[in-house]
Amino acid sequence: MSTVKRDVRPPKSGKSPAFQMRITPELKAQFEVAAKDAGMSLGNWLKTLGRKELARLKRGIHKGKDSVTL
Repeated sequence: MSTVKRDVRPPKSGKSPAFQMRITPELKAQFEVAAKDAGMSLGNWLKTLGRKELARLKRGIHKGKDSVTL
């Protein structure tokens, strides 16, 4: 008789999938300095930068808890 193996990891409800990109170490260092100056993590700084650029382009983000509409 066999037993069913269950996934013991908690579900990932409410989290967005990870986004990966390749950037040069020099650019990453500049981003990290700017994020630190703004008092944010690098990830949050990049999201804020993206939202501001979408607003500048007159586009909105319509999904998620951090939604922005114009």
